[in-house]
Amino acid sequence: MAPNRLHDLIMNDSDFSDSDNELELLEAIARYQEENGEGSSSLSQRRTVINRDTLGGQKRLFDDYFAELPVFPPHFFRRRFRMSRSPFLRIHDAVVEHDSYFAQKRNCAGKLGLSSLQKITGVLRMLAYGAPADSVDEYVRIGASTAIKSLKFFVKAVNEVFSEEYLRSPNAADIARLLAVNESRGFPGMVGSLDCMHWKWKNCPAAWKGMYTGHVREPTIILEAVASYDLWIWHAFFGVPGANNDINVLERSPLFTELSQGRAPPINFNINGNEYDMGYYLTDGIYPQWATFVKTIPSPQGNKKKLFAQLQESARKDVERAFGVLQARFAIVRGPGQFWHRKTLKYIMRACIIMHNMIVEDERDHNGVANLDFDPLDHTPLVEVSHDRTTELMELIRQHHRIRDRASHSQLQADLIEHQWQMYSQS
Repeated sequence: MAPNRLHDLIMNDSDFSDSDNELELLEAIARYQEENGEGSSSLSQRRTVINRDTLGGQKRLFDDYFAELPVFPPHFFRRRFRMSRSPFLRIHDAVVEHDSYFAQKRNCAGKLGLSSLQKITGVLRMLAYGAPADSVDEYVRIGASTAIKSLKFFVKAVNEVFSEEYLRSPNAADIARLLAVNESRGFPGMVGSLDCMHWKWKNCPAAWKGMYTGHVREPTIILEAVASYDLWIWHAFFGVPGANNDINVLERSPLFTELSQGRAPPINFNINGNEYDMGYYLTDGIYPQWATFVKTIPSPQGNKKKLFAQLQESARKDVERAFGVLQARFAIVRGPGQFWHRKTLKYIMRACIIMHNMIVEDERDHNGVANLDFDPLDHTPLVEVSHDRTTELMELIRQHHRIRDRASHSQLQADLIEHQWQMYSQS
């Protein structure tokens, strides 16, 4: 009922103006509600119980995709789940073992609840299509609130189980493969391509919108990533507010932490007669002139520089292609983020990158990439523990300056220009 109307009724009634009897006041309120049909309002607001036929949905899902002779063939599964059955079942089994939330349980009445396949399928549909939680109810038979809860548990479990393997830095074997392939592309010593991507944050709190709004004109969160020729994402640093640019993100990024601390595998190569002992990344023009970056030449003059600019800009698109494929596979990171908490968004982004890398690994032999025999690099010797902190600090400072050496950046670019000209002018 409208409080103001009831107040006017009471105050205009002489019986109430002359009496302080609370019982009469309550009786008047009850009489007013009954006359205006508001006495049964609580009944209409009770929770609606929906019989979703959970077991029927479970059987239909199993028959469609997971039976010995499923209704839909493998390429339908690959298109709708964004991966083949093998990596899906690996993720499913690992997540169920890691978190008991996904195990099928009985309620207090002894009725079976949702199966792990239903929960994880609902989550993957939300991640793959960027669909709202309510949209998976009709087929998977899972309510919107349960779907959202399942998504939060799923992305957290994927991070905890698979991040060590699929968000790792390249090891010696990985570096050997990357160096061999990139050398054939005219970039000996190249580790990957570096760039940033903005993810819009729809539910950014109003108090934070200023620091999360940059050139995109909407609140965003930045992902810094390194990708290789096969679209594997080797480095993912997510969470910097969108008002920052790529240089600000780089200053906060742990990209060169292992190199500065001497824990990165050695990368030794020779270009144009000069020896180098640090790998490098291809970047766009905003990045600084560091020894670990190779940028293009704006408005190149002469055939040598034009060839270098063409090859650099072509190879640097590895990371842009990786961003495009990531957003195509998992549309949730293409549209605006719908969640309120940054930690949830971080788990979602990292889980999508992990599953993206798992798909790359699963399909590496089927996407036209040649399988080459690589000579493994020597393993980095174990570092002896030293208690001389001054020596460690001085070495860290020395490595810091080596990474940011502008002279080495210019020399590396000049050597690459000569190397590529000799490599392609004779072919």
